[in-house]
Amino acid sequence: MSQKVLLNATEVNIILHRLACQLIEKHNDFTNTVLVGLQPRGKFLAKRLAKILKEDYKIKDLKLGLLDITFYRDDFRRSDKPLEANTTEIDFVVENKNVVFIDDVLYTGRSIRAALTAIQSFGRPEEIELLTLIDRRFSRHLPIQPNYRGRQVDAINKEKVIVQWQEQGDEDAVYLINN
Repeated sequence: MSQKVLLNATEVNIILHRLACQLIEKHNDFTNTVLVGLQPRGKFLAKRLAKILKEDYKIKDLKLGLLDITFYRDDFRRSDKPLEANTTEIDFVVENKNVVFIDDVLYTGRSIRAALTAIQSFGRPEEIELLTLIDRRFSRHLPIQPNYRGRQVDAINKEKVIVQWQEQGDEDAVYLINN
């Protein structure tokens, strides 16, 4: 198994600030915009972006939620092992709001399709956008593209993209793993 560093901690930090600036350009003070991290892995990116927006760019009253999509996936019954759902933490209504879904890696697009269904339980958004740290080209099963991307990666065959976060006890980094 070989491993290649796609992004180190410094590069991850630069990309997070660029993504935060792109969000500010589009959503200004976020009065009608909410951020929704997709569980489980999108929560680290969403929380980090929210912290940057609040602390570094002084965005007040930023709404951040976490959405579990486990039972909305089209493949959740295809596994022999029992599924472990994560918690959904959305304490606001998304009715007529601009929703920004946040996930670490955009791969097949199936997680985003599930999130589109799951978010309907919280109202009908005005608009939904997608922010992803890594966009894996050539892997999409559904016609879904990010509005904001940190980096585009051409991972093929059995290659995996692994994102590690400080919050998980690792150093911020993104790896391409070839089995």
